[in-house]
Amino acid sequence: MKRFLACAALACSAAVQAQSGMPVTTLTAGMHLIKAEIASTDAQRAQGLMGRESLPANAGMVFVFDAPATQCMWMKNTPLPLSVAFIGADGSIVNIEDMRPLALDSHCSRKGVPVLYALEMRQGWFREKHIKPGMKIGNLPPPRR
Repeated sequence: MKRFLACAALACSAAVQAQSGMPVTTLTAGMHLIKAEIASTDAQRAQGLMGRESLPANAGMVFVFDAPATQCMWMKNTPLPLSVAFIGADGSIVNIEDMRPLALDSHCSRKGVPVLYALEMRQGWFREKHIKPGMKIGNLPPPRR
């Protein structure tokens, strides 16, 4: 049974990677595990979750920026409602914003607090899991050099 579960988990991971072509990692948020696709290039960040109609329960996408700065996200061509957590270089959540499907308005990290990451999850995920600003996200990938 353990072997079956391990194979099933591996197959799910491969399916997520195959769908987007992006690498996948497991992040931590308190006791919660997140299967996150990694968007670390300009092209990957521009594509993001565009065109996706659904996300598995504990899956999302982590955007890795080149250097800490104010960052903004939008929902162009993204039909599913998302929440985004803006995260500093130390893994601390700076702010969390809910984003409407297909909206072109910008959702930005808090002014004056540079972030290195943005983590998009199904809308309401952070609230449901009691994940708030100031808490840390673990196992974040390093920025590209």
